[in-house]
Amino acid sequence: MPGAIGPAVVGDAERERRAGQHGREWPQEGPPATGAAVEVVTGTQAVAHRLTRLRLGAVEEVCALVRNRPWVDTGDARGVRHRTVVDRRVRPAPVDRAGAHLVRIAERVPAELFLADRRDGLLVLAAPDAEPAALAVGPGELLDSLVLLFEAMWREARPLWPSVGPDATDLAVLSLLLSGLTDASVAKQLGLGLRTVQRRVKRLMELAGVTTRLQLGWTAAERGWTATAPGPAGTACDPALPRTR
Repeated sequence: MPGAIGPAVVGDAERERRAGQHGREWPQEGPPATGAAVEVVTGTQAVAHRLTRLRLGAVEEVCALVRNRPWVDTGDARGVRHRTVVDRRVRPAPVDRAGAHLVRIAERVPAELFLADRRDGLLVLAAPDAEPAALAVGPGELLDSLVLLFEAMWREARPLWPSVGPDATDLAVLSLLLSGLTDASVAKQLGLGLRTVQRRVKRLMELAGVTTRLQLGWTAAERGWTATAPGPAGTACDPALPRTR
């Protein structure tokens, strides 16, 4: 799990992973969920356990803001995507799964936050001289605000491992998409397979650190990719990308 909360979480995550490999479920410890939108969790073990439950419950993506503590990657064999923003003072460890685990660095991370599929959150409360505590947040306005906070931090952060950037083919695909062509039309014009074009678009989105094509269009314009993209003669690049089909 990216963004471990101290050694206890790392140990819990490792035990959970080994348990999963042997077909066992994580033990149900602590009081049952109350169904409330916000629940206070106190104590190192309780916070660590809730974080592990959040990670296990994720189906598509785990997002994390990490600050003031070592960041580690405990892996995820289930193919769940991870996006993590770490404070620049944190020393992240390299990971092997660059395609599934994206890491960015921010000048300052305002809070420690963990999100699972945008439906569950864990906000760690800053209390250096008190017992560790966190807010377990369910669907509602507070969770929506926390998701917006993460996405804002993600957009402003820089990639942990500098990328070589989009290549000439990436830029050609981008230019044709910005001119209004569909993925299928781009594939035909460039002599590429449809899946190749879709993989190129996914690569561009990862390089830009965005999750939608609309965001990709605006970010590409901000970074100057549209200025260098070899677009069709006489066309203007609108930063809103079209549908895939």
